[in-house]
Amino acid sequence: MCGIALIASGIHLDPACSAPESQPLPLSLDDLKGALLRRGPDSLGSKRLLLHSNSSSLINKQEIVTSIEEEVTVDSYSAKGSFSSSFQNGETPVEEKAFGIHSFVGELLFLGATLQLRGVSPIVQPLVDKFGNILVYNGEIFGGISVGCDENDAEILSQYLARCCFGCSHGDNCSSRCSGNEEASVPDVLSRIKGPWTIIYWQNSSRTLWFGRDAFGRRSLLVHWPTAEDPQFLLSSVAPTLVEHSSGLQFENGVNQGKYWEELTCGIYSMKIDASILNGHLVGDIKRHEWNNSTVKKLIHWERTYVEPTAEELNLSRGFGKASPSVPAEKVLTALRESVLRRTSHKFFQTTACNFRERVSPVAVLFSGGLDSMIIAAILDQCIDPHFDIDLLNVSFDGPSAPDRISARAGKKELSRIAPSRRWRLVEIDADLSNLSSEMKHVMSLIHPANTYMDLNIGIALWLAASGDGWVYEERDNENDKDLQLHNYKSHARIVLVGSGADEQCAGYGRHKTKYKHGSWLGLDEEMRLDMQRIWKRNLGRDDRCIADHGKEARFPFLDEDVIKVLLGIPLWEIADLEQPSGTGDKKILREVARLLGLHEASTLPKRAIQFGSRIARESNRKNFGSNRAANQASAGSVTIHMP
Repeated sequence: MCGIALIASGIHLDPACSAPESQPLPLSLDDLKGALLRRGPDSLGSKRLLLHSNSSSLINKQEIVTSIEEEVTVDSYSAKGSFSSSFQNGETPVEEKAFGIHSFVGELLFLGATLQLRGVSPIVQPLVDKFGNILVYNGEIFGGISVGCDENDAEILSQYLARCCFGCSHGDNCSSRCSGNEEASVPDVLSRIKGPWTIIYWQNSSRTLWFGRDAFGRRSLLVHWPTAEDPQFLLSSVAPTLVEHSSGLQFENGVNQGKYWEELTCGIYSMKIDASILNGHLVGDIKRHEWNNSTVKKLIHWERTYVEPTAEELNLSRGFGKASPSVPAEKVLTALRESVLRRTSHKFFQTTACNFRERVSPVAVLFSGGLDSMIIAAILDQCIDPHFDIDLLNVSFDGPSAPDRISARAGKKELSRIAPSRRWRLVEIDADLSNLSSEMKHVMSLIHPANTYMDLNIGIALWLAASGDGWVYEERDNENDKDLQLHNYKSHARIVLVGSGADEQCAGYGRHKTKYKHGSWLGLDEEMRLDMQRIWKRNLGRDDRCIADHGKEARFPFLDEDVIKVLLGIPLWEIADLEQPSGTGDKKILREVARLLGLHEASTLPKRAIQFGSRIARESNRKNFGSNRAANQASAGSVTIHMP
């Protein structure tokens, strides 16, 4: 996993691509680097690409000439004010004076901070190949492109992209310009990847910048579209904390309420740099590209073949009792097991490889003790070496009384029953909302551009849980009895498995039952499709930023492409039956999966969101609205945060 960013200056984009005008913000390169380093603490690299417009009459044409500068030091840039001092206040770039017939210099600054999890040799991003292509990549390749167990996926992807035909860039017809030894296009390669990713890639042969985000948005990528007041084009995994005293804008907790940043819509984009000059800038033309993979397209549309059951089909489905899970449940379990295996079976980079004598696992589970996290934990036990402990990360804002703490302790006991040889470590992370003032400001910058109390509550809970800094109860033999002793403990697992996507795909939310009551099966199906098509904006970018801030990588087994495909192939009435009581009909298919795993107690647990199970929502409501009742009357979860 990485923190990646791009700062593009001196390039005029099509006005259609620009956001509404806003005032320039005093963003600091130091702050951006610091935010990226928290995501990728193993290394931080940068490369600056200078773009020169060559208008020599000898060649009778204009073209872009490029040059790459090595590692950029912070001293080369203003620590305050705009990112690059060369372009402050509309000044002419100083480099222009030195290039003779090269009439203009644009600049692309690539930044990459790496949390290395794969490969046997250390890497530093950005990666630059012999052709002058530049790659910063934040993602994992779990299929579609072959990556050996000892290889680093960013390096392998760089090799594939280097073979892309330059004539295919930006939607051009390349059939007559490519040899049989080349990959068809950059979108062809990216469309093949199974797994979460974001990318920023300079294709030197075509003078094209590619950037994008996987079809479900499982990794964060924020964008600032240029405006007349702030013409830089920016991409970043995370927004740095913004300065509060900037003139002309209202800031709250260091976050710009004017939406300087926005979540980049999932997809593949290109920006072709033209050598012509407009308003003193090089010209860049941005296009969005189609996914060149039929399976990806089908998953994005999220269309299920079997939605409405006949009376006979529904009765047959309801005939399966607790002791007899259905064949579809067995298919889902197989897909989930393969998903977890893909996310945990590769050889970990040596800095994260664990000492077997210490039994420290490289993988932890974000753990509420609920249905989804219990399933993930039980499957993880089947996928990783039995010598490893498994850390179960649980957060509470009400000590031992929070519902998630109660279910987590019960869940650990049930996991110990089905896997007694595994050492399960429940990491209890306790928090007091009244003592988290500075942390709340920091998390506000992480969830940005999300800005509601619900987003903040979820963000704080995830951020604290991902820290892994809490307490564990260790059993100590005391003659004939076993004594539980409490110890401070910090999980060093760099991979955190998260249950995101289970509720959206298996009808786990209360609104799903409401839609079913008013619109029957078709209404339920439409609501679930909407949930999956907006999960990138409502959930995943925010969650990725909060978890990654501790140098941890969130992985989502339920959002594996093959798991989604299997679930879509199952009739909706086998997925959920919302005529049945809570804890039975909601997420029916996953309850059957739990029983297949021997998790009979977990299979009956009702849905409980992290903000309610950890009781942060209750504490937040009391603090900001006076009471839960007042918060409910104000629909507090969707209220935009306005703090002095």
